[in-house]
Amino acid sequence: MTMIQCVSPVDGSVYAERPALSFDDAKAAVARARKARKAWAARPLDERVALVLKGVARLNEMGDEVVTELAWQMGRPVKYGGEFKGFNERSNYMAAIAGDALAPLVVERSDSFERYISREPHGVVFVIAPWNYPYMTAINTVAPALMAGNTVILKHASQTLLAGERLARAFHEAGVPEDVFINLFLDHGTTARLIAERQFDFVNFTGSVEGGRTIERAAAGTFTGLGLELGGKDPGYVMEDADLDAAVDTLMDGATFNSGQCCCGIERIYVHESLYEAFVEKSVAWVSNYRLGDPLDPQTTLGPMAHKRFARTVREQIAEAVAKGARTLVDPKLFPQDDGGAYLAPQILVDVDHSMTIMSEETFGPAVGIMKVQGDAEAVTLMNDCRYGLTVSLWTRDAERAARLGQELETGTVFMNRADYLDPALCWAGVKETGRGGSLSVIGFHNLTRPKSYHLRKTS
Repeated sequence: MTMIQCVSPVDGSVYAERPALSFDDAKAAVARARKARKAWAARPLDERVALVLKGVARLNEMGDEVVTELAWQMGRPVKYGGEFKGFNERSNYMAAIAGDALAPLVVERSDSFERYISREPHGVVFVIAPWNYPYMTAINTVAPALMAGNTVILKHASQTLLAGERLARAFHEAGVPEDVFINLFLDHGTTARLIAERQFDFVNFTGSVEGGRTIERAAAGTFTGLGLELGGKDPGYVMEDADLDAAVDTLMDGATFNSGQCCCGIERIYVHESLYEAFVEKSVAWVSNYRLGDPLDPQTTLGPMAHKRFARTVREQIAEAVAKGARTLVDPKLFPQDDGGAYLAPQILVDVDHSMTIMSEETFGPAVGIMKVQGDAEAVTLMNDCRYGLTVSLWTRDAERAARLGQELETGTVFMNRADYLDPALCWAGVKETGRGGSLSVIGFHNLTRPKSYHLRKTS
């Protein structure tokens, strides 16, 4: 029997483990979800929405346990209190728009014809959720999928092994039937085989680019719908008219919060030459105020990375950049807790360029490179010089300028004077190797349903 383990970054111990389900047992669980889908979809929309919101409320009632578990599983400090703000905001917004988003699109209702397009649930939706924000990323699909009348199978990353189990428990205790929302512990081979045998009607995956390729290969020829949110290397651009202090505060938080392990975290920054020196100086001071340490200590503001292999990647990128001429500016003596393992000091690099992996490949850690630029044309070229495209963060007082630049940028979301935020009213989508599809907003509901056309001719 294969055991799936969560090795805690706090102390390297095995924090939790669960047996991986066999293929036959997993297939039987999916069959139960498929059998349950018609009765679930037949329930009134308001009833489904209400049950989902009860599940959300039940998870909130488990707050202290959830926060502590997250610290042990992936290292986020308890000081920050979990993911409830975004978790609730996204669930509540999707509940508020469900009626309109899922309503039929009426073309004609006359004495002669009824013509309209309805939204039909796909059936069984498979959600493969990541460890970095295990509740917020899962709820992006789980909530609207259930509201729309799908049944859901959830598989969580091994690093946050308990998150899916707890989420399913909360929803079941709130009244969502157990066969409507099922959490499974699966290894990669079983996951791929289930997809290849078309056990699911839609698959949503959040994770690495290579993970996305694995999902696509497994689904090849099955015509299963896919939603993929993969890697990112999100840039920030600080223009000459930016609010400097606000830019430093938001971009540095975006680069380092959650130990830099954010899907839309800031991974590279371009600053107009007139503000460059001041921006760098203020950024180094900002980052130097972190307190690295035990995430269970309420005074800790920066916990360990989720696994020592993730921290190793960041250290390797920093070392390569320095070998090519970059300079690190954050004094390592300020962070004696950096143990060469999962506990990693934050870092800012200058004299960087795009030949360095820290400016071209996903870092997913608390390190960021800053480059000086002469103006918009150079900044746009550099921001587009990347194989990923999730968000960009533009800093200016001119909204028309930001919108104009946004048209030139290869990205899913254009921010002005903010970063690292998911607005549930807007579609969360990426381009290039960041993936395809989109979650949340009206479009999120449309991606979790299929159109069905009705052309009804009336006779006397």
